[in-house]
Amino acid sequence: MSRILPPVTSGVVAVSSADVPVEPPVVAEAAKTKVPARAWISWVALAMMTTSSVASLRAAPTMAVYGLACVFLYLLPAIVFLLPTSLVSAELASGWTGGIYKWVSEGLSKPLGFLAVWCQFAMTIFYYPSLLGFVASTLAYVFNPDLASSGVWTALVIMVTYWSGVWVSSRGTKGVAGLASGGLIIGTLIPGVVLVTLGIVFLGQGNPSAAPMTADNIFPVWAGLSSLVLIVNNFLSYSGMEMNAVHVGSLRNPPKEFPKAIFLAMGMVLLIFILPALAISWVVPAEELSLTAGVMQAFDAVFANFGTQWLTPIVGIMLVTASLGGMLTWLAGPSKGLLLISRQEGYLPPYLQKLNKNGVQQNILVVQGLVTTVIALLYAFIPDVSSTYWIFSVITTQVYLIMYLLMFVAAIQLRRKFPDHPRGYRAPMLVGMCGVGFAASLAALLVGFIPPSQFESGNSFVYFLIVGGGALGLGLLVPWLFLRLRKPSWRQPEPEGVPES
Repeated sequence: MSRILPPVTSGVVAVSSADVPVEPPVVAEAAKTKVPARAWISWVALAMMTTSSVASLRAAPTMAVYGLACVFLYLLPAIVFLLPTSLVSAELASGWTGGIYKWVSEGLSKPLGFLAVWCQFAMTIFYYPSLLGFVASTLAYVFNPDLASSGVWTALVIMVTYWSGVWVSSRGTKGVAGLASGGLIIGTLIPGVVLVTLGIVFLGQGNPSAAPMTADNIFPVWAGLSSLVLIVNNFLSYSGMEMNAVHVGSLRNPPKEFPKAIFLAMGMVLLIFILPALAISWVVPAEELSLTAGVMQAFDAVFANFGTQWLTPIVGIMLVTASLGGMLTWLAGPSKGLLLISRQEGYLPPYLQKLNKNGVQQNILVVQGLVTTVIALLYAFIPDVSSTYWIFSVITTQVYLIMYLLMFVAAIQLRRKFPDHPRGYRAPMLVGMCGVGFAASLAALLVGFIPPSQFESGNSFVYFLIVGGGALGLGLLVPWLFLRLRKPSWRQPEPEGVPES
């Protein structure tokens, strides 16, 4: 998630009109109308779209803590989570329009469908403080690197940036998707290639690696579950694959081409994740690594080695620009999907369903912003910025994983209920694939309640209360209250139909 986004390329909720009722065709009119040719995409293009929606440098410091073992810790979630998510969601998207809400409501029930789309939205409440915490630490290297460890600076940057984003989004500004798409090149590929290249040259000059790169370090040192908790962040990094699954119908031969696209995308994503993480581990010792500023720590170290430290602020601006593009896109996406579904079914009170003059769900964004502001203030009161960042990241992941648990169960139910329903793509060994994905998601969700041994997280019980209260309270309790309190008058059906999520 890294993360993680326009409707096609970066994992936000897309809106579909495929379910809109249409008038019966009139033969005379149909004869006059030219049917547009179907827009096909190649499997290579789909692989690139998928890569751009997932790949990011933001999570690299988290895995750089493990040194060479990060390779194993990236590969394992890719096999047990990324692959099942991609193939299962492809079957669902090729058979049912309407995204995660439609899949879960058809396979399980409408209330659980609301829970799924709610989790897709609610994870962003903690996603913004973690993403903007990275932005704050990165921006610090443009002005004063010492600010990267300041909780007050981090909280201020989060609040100012988020509310600026709400103002931009509420005006219905166009071109945000282009900014986010360009972020793959500006804020990921170019900095990633530079970091890895300079890291290799750094080692080639005879400088010792900060982390041992010997064969006996391929697997992480086992010191109990707490030593592997940081792997949970990889589930967030790999999330969002279900968004690109909607394009499986645009392939000429989905059964053959979609698996090829997924495996190519997995290869590219793994390279983008693994190589920068290794480069960071070469130049920054694990005990000095910041989860929010680790990327900039590495750039600063290699630039200092080559006497080009003046480039550090430039790279910082590139990374910040890409992250802001992603934030603006996420602001517009999940909340819009939640709004349209809630107007159809009456899941949210009328106040949260109101649109401003630009047709933007401003009230949802404002309420979300108030909660985000309160959460951001925790940076100012918890002394360790890395620990705060981790707590927000793990809550984000756990809320999102609730949605994936529902998706895997719904996929099995849909295959059993509607075995003959037309599907453009059928996932191989669906039940087994869903079983692996469900087990991996559940394990990651549970492990997230354990404080990581690598960073000071304070009292374990307090950590459990914060993470549990954030993940289960926001992910389960709040939507349950909406369902219990909703009234028939909350329904405001529109002709747009059910959105893609």
